[in-house]
Order: sequence, then structure tokens, then C-alpha cells
Amino acid sequence: MRLSDTIESFIKAMLQEDQPEVELKRNELAEYFHCAPSQINYVLATRFTPDHGYVISSQRGGGGYIRIVRVRQSSGDHLTYLLTERVGDRLDAPTAQVLCQQLAERKVLALNEAELIAAAVSPQALSAPMPENVKDALRAKIFKCMLLTVMRHRQQTANG
Repeated sequence: MRLSDTIESFIKAMLQEDQPEVELKRNELAEYFHCAPSQINYVLATRFTPDHGYVISSQRGGGGYIRIVRVRQSSGDHLTYLLTERVGDRLDAPTAQVLCQQLAERKVLALNEAELIAAAVSPQALSAPMPENVKDALRAKIFKCMLLTVMRHRQQTANG
């Protein structure tokens, strides 16, 4: 397991269901993992973003800290947020993959649903010779259509 994965797992273990918030000291965490503080910054910047369901705040200085808060949203709220605010007219491949992973981790989507959406919007699926901005626009439309279909299916199942 890579160091970044180990650091991420360690922080996520601290953020258990009963504790949606944790305060850490960057230098102490770096000492614990025998790495540079920049490695901690990298993990925080790439794996604890709003798209991953986290908000980070920090205070520098002698008593400085990093506060990581897991954002809680219901499945419907999260899907609505994605459809109306997060995914605009364009969606790049790395962001799409992160969103699919988060939807599965939060159990908003079943793993197979998230994997199907991720495959449909993957670079391999959109490998036709066209400009990247066209691929990103197409990816956003596919992503939104698939999410809407899942929401509609779940609503029909719940209603009867």
C-alpha cells in the first residue's frame, strides 16, 4: 500500500460514523508517518475535497491545526446537488471517476451502478477523435442522464 493510501486510511479511520469531524496537526502527522508535511498536504488536497464529501479548514501557527469535517447529505440531496450544481456543462474524466467512487462509498449508488456510470464516462468510452471540450460536454450529459435514470428507477421502486 502506498504512503498516500495509508495516510488516507488512517484519517478516515479517525472519522468514524460517531465522529464526523477531526482535528489534526500536520507536523505531528508527518512525524508519525515519517514523511514530509507536503505529503500530508497532498493527501488532504486530493482525497479530502468537497467532491469526496469533506470540508477542510486550517489555522497556521504554533497552535495550528487542520480540521476535517465529513459532510452528511441524504442520497437524494446529494444526487440533486450533483445534477443541479456540481456537474455543469462539462465534466472531465478524473472528476467523473472521483464522483462515481464517492457515490459508491456513500452508498448513494450501488457499486455496480457507480461502476457502470464510471465506465460510460471513461476516457476509453469516449475515445473517438474529438476535442477534449466536446468529450467533457458529452461526459457531463451522459453522467447526468444516468443519474436521473437511477433516481427515476428508485422512485418508481419506492412508489410501487
